[in-house]
Amino acid sequence: MDTDSTGNPPATTADRLARIDDVLTLPFPEGEESEDSGARSSGPGHHLLILRASQDFWDDRSPEVVEPAEQEIEVEFSALATALSERWGEPETVDLWPFLERDDDAGAAPEPIGQLCNLAGSMQVWRVPGGTRWLGLAVGQADPEFPIWLLAAVGESATLPG
Repeated sequence: MDTDSTGNPPATTADRLARIDDVLTLPFPEGEESEDSGARSSGPGHHLLILRASQDFWDDRSPEVVEPAEQEIEVEFSALATALSERWGEPETVDLWPFLERDDDAGAAPEPIGQLCNLAGSMQVWRVPGGTRWLGLAVGQADPEFPIWLLAAVGESATLPG
């Protein structure tokens, strides 16, 4: 299940790690099929999860409101990154900006990178041992008024640049 009984993303670091473990084994949709449950979207060769979301900032984008929200998400990002590094070693950093600035000759970025490059500037990536998948962790925001998200992405190794 992608959310708790109230429809929210997982509540604790342990819950988020369990959700990551679950989605790492989840089959990707076949063909052109896509799925979106709110906290998880999936398509051919990828899954994208919202592991934590701050409040939105429609009413107040002042630093007194935004900075504590950013800090909470960063603390959880750090806790997850530490736990994942203990499992699989140090991650590599993947710069997502070049995918946003691709010209028409390069074609669209593969998913979930195509979605991530619209939300975040970079992600930390672990290549999952013994498999053909990678796991990315990023902090992103669609627009200044929207919530700040802690995101996990799973993709096929062939879609990972580098």
